[in-house]
Amino acid sequence: MKSQEYQKLQHEFAPVYDTNSKILILGSFPSVKSREQQFFYGHPQNRFWKVIAALTNRPLPQTIEEKKRLLLENRIAVWDVIAECEIVGSSDSSIRNAVPNDLHQILDAAQIQHIYTNGGTAKRLYEKFQKDLAVPMTGLPSTSPANAAFTMDRLLEKWKVISPYFHCESPRDPK
Repeated sequence: MKSQEYQKLQHEFAPVYDTNSKILILGSFPSVKSREQQFFYGHPQNRFWKVIAALTNRPLPQTIEEKKRLLLENRIAVWDVIAECEIVGSSDSSIRNAVPNDLHQILDAAQIQHIYTNGGTAKRLYEKFQKDLAVPMTGLPSTSPANAAFTMDRLLEKWKVISPYFHCESPRDPK
């Protein structure tokens, strides 16, 4: 069996945000499944959409349009730290020669009050490339299926810090 090789890739789809966005959630770089779908958190086992749906007390979105609506109705912007890199498959730990996205595209258009990173790699890359931004940042545990150490309940417990920024009812009981 041939081992996977590095590919030099560019981020190919736009961030999701509008002028009402209050928080920005940053991943590291799109997974293979996300690149195929041309949208964020495309792997069916990634728990991002389940977490956001539970915290916003909304149904789990199925289509890209439903996902965008869920984010924007709850004042959430989403993008990735990296614009371009060399990567093996979807492996965050393999990312090298990373070039950051210009987050000012979002920060200049929206009233972002807090940035949250989805996972340790996103946090590390954000701290490397974006440390001079004047917006508070908090690292959250990854919603990736590779983060098996975190159950859905544990993820919801950590991720509920984003809830005060929503424009919705109180979060659903995760049980």
